[in-house]
Amino acid sequence: MLADSVGGQTHEVSPVLRASGAAELTAAALGGALDEAATALSASGGAAPAPPTRLQSLDIFRGATIAGMLLVNNPGSWSAIYPPLRHAAWHGWTPTDLIFPFFLFIVGVSLTFSFGKVLAQGTAPGAVFRRAARRAALLFGLGLVLHSYPWIGYDFSQLRIPGVLQRIAIAFLLAAATVLWTGRRGRVLITVTLLLGYWAVLAWVPVPGVGAGVWEPGQDPGAYLDRLIFGTNHLWKESRTWDPEGLLSTLPAIATVLLGTFTGDWLRSDRSDRVKVRGMLAAGGFGIALGLLWHTVFPINKPLWTSSYVAFAGGCALIGLGLCYWLIELRGYRRWGFPFRLFGVNAIAAFFLSSLGARIITQVQVGGTSLKGWLNATLFTPYLSPRNASLAFAVTYLLCWLGVMWILYRRRIFIKV
Repeated sequence: MLADSVGGQTHEVSPVLRASGAAELTAAALGGALDEAATALSASGGAAPAPPTRLQSLDIFRGATIAGMLLVNNPGSWSAIYPPLRHAAWHGWTPTDLIFPFFLFIVGVSLTFSFGKVLAQGTAPGAVFRRAARRAALLFGLGLVLHSYPWIGYDFSQLRIPGVLQRIAIAFLLAAATVLWTGRRGRVLITVTLLLGYWAVLAWVPVPGVGAGVWEPGQDPGAYLDRLIFGTNHLWKESRTWDPEGLLSTLPAIATVLLGTFTGDWLRSDRSDRVKVRGMLAAGGFGIALGLLWHTVFPINKPLWTSSYVAFAGGCALIGLGLCYWLIELRGYRRWGFPFRLFGVNAIAAFFLSSLGARIITQVQVGGTSLKGWLNATLFTPYLSPRNASLAFAVTYLLCWLGVMWILYRRRIFIKV
């Protein structure tokens, strides 16, 4: 169920390959690591027996990720941002570049819990997939609703079709099909194929007028495909030549979700908590090392969602979740995470409503400027440096939505998608 996998309700219960040998070594290493992480699944692809308890560590990790999204997406001024709170200019990474893959990784972890529960109740895989497809369609539609605000009088010939919620929907749906109808070896093979295949396409498939192996903005095969399918009017308005959530780069994003499913299998196994933590930390370290090594020939790049980026961000996510699991499930330190849990149990609602709110305060005019600009200029810029004022606005906006999530939580309102 999508509500379970992304909304937080499940757990209640021109660098190119140097030689063919390098490709074989990389595939073997990655495949071996994933195969080890997936040992909790049965060979038939069925879900491993799951404990009934809710994983508060996953709720809190999800909520921290959503809080990070709100913080980096809502500065008081885009011209005054501390470097860790902005995306890398192109190749490379900052903490901000880890937020979206963390969320997709969490989708994969949660998916194994939600699917395991309904499959154990005797629900047919086809029925589970149909429900997932309906929810994916709704998620995709919500993404279009955000992009078409203010709706009345909107010029739909300029509607951006790709987007964050749209990518979540597609990646979730295709990962769901993989989990439902392939065994663990099949999932490993699909994950490795997605990562190596995407690398090969970006390295060797020529773009008309550009050539092959050019990984600059708007010049890779993914950007060319998006322009061909959507046209420039339906892409990210900041560029109109490429989109950070384009079609081709969604393929390795599916691999990010699948990495989360292997982690979910590991957590649902009957291993001790200490072994689970050690396994996540070890696998996370391997993923980071693999990503950094891969970066030397296929740069870590969020807009392209490169294979090295998948490995690196997946490793970071494993370490982040492993530390949360150690603190919360093993050590019992839960109170610090309660604010994040408020976001975690209403994750999609928090993202959608805060994104809509950001659009509203940007469009509403006060004294010749936007409401957002007026609030920032009135409450923060007279008293703080430009960067601190911008950060203070973002933190205040985050706290406002934390209050909304607290009200929903107190009233036991959990908005499902």
